[in-house]
Amino acid sequence: MAETKHGYLVLADISGYTGYLANVELEHAHEILTDLLEVIVEKFKTILTISKLEGDAIFANVDEEKIIRPESLLELIENTYLAFRRRRDASLRATTCSCRACQSMQTLELKFFVHHGDYIVQHISGIRELVGSDVNLIHRLTKNHITENTGWNAYMLFTQPALDSINISLEDMHMQDESYEHLGTIRTQTVNLLPRYQALLSAQRVTVPPEEADVISAYEFNAPVSEVWDWMMDIQNRNKTMGDSGHWTIVFRPKGSRSGAGSINHCAHGKGVSRETILDWRPFEYSTAEVKDGMAMFYQMYSFAPMDEGKRTRLEVRIKMMKPWPAFLARMMVKMQFKKEDPYQSWFNEIDRLVEKNGDHE
Repeated sequence: MAETKHGYLVLADISGYTGYLANVELEHAHEILTDLLEVIVEKFKTILTISKLEGDAIFANVDEEKIIRPESLLELIENTYLAFRRRRDASLRATTCSCRACQSMQTLELKFFVHHGDYIVQHISGIRELVGSDVNLIHRLTKNHITENTGWNAYMLFTQPALDSINISLEDMHMQDESYEHLGTIRTQTVNLLPRYQALLSAQRVTVPPEEADVISAYEFNAPVSEVWDWMMDIQNRNKTMGDSGHWTIVFRPKGSRSGAGSINHCAHGKGVSRETILDWRPFEYSTAEVKDGMAMFYQMYSFAPMDEGKRTRLEVRIKMMKPWPAFLARMMVKMQFKKEDPYQSWFNEIDRLVEKNGDHE
């Protein structure tokens, strides 16, 4: 006889997919959906058991005795959404395809539904499936009035039983009752994921440790960190120092006119164009960006370290190749290029010359 289990039921639903699918090329849309679902599955598997793939949704569960720290479910959802957004946005930046499916992928969002209740694990012909009224309820919760009442397209919804079991209080929650035939009325509390995403993005550090870098270009400047930072990170100053080797323009600033994580810059140079998206921005300490240059994609970290009681600065540019594949070939090619000629040194020399010209740092 099947045993009744008690635990958490979690459903992740990629929202906007039905409308997206109706207006784009099916082949590329399927590839994009598969890629995003794989990100969710990979994160979920760290705590949850995947019960079923349901088109554009993933249904999972975990028995309550397996959860030592219930609030880890909240952390899992936040980290899953962060990974989803990173993959979606990185794919959009990386694509060279102009089809509607590839150019519209930013319309896809993610919603989470969490409930605590009873279920039975049923095995029929080798297929594992969860059954029970609480299983029906979490699926019915995807048909709700949250977006209609709040305007939120990315959120995590908890039923009251789930919050009671997790025993955690969250800020800025939207409380709402939902009613379903045969299941009654259920109290829900919902959190907008977009502010959480921005907070997590600001807090998360993205670095290239020296041991993971494929190449490192180093230089020591006769100026304090703040001055070297301004010469390198300000787009107008870059254009003053790079000469004919490249011209930078600002594409996007998430905070108006200020640079920071999420900023996008474009560089036209003799061999083509580069697109720089800043992933982590720690003024006077380091900045890490994802750079796409032709078929190549790499992480580029500028690391600033004070020397001689702050009078001088050591800069390291650390490069970690991401594309093209195979990775070992991309790494071999960039190492050969830097062995032949370090492309950063002429830029550093010009910065150093202007630093010396504009001030005495002896």
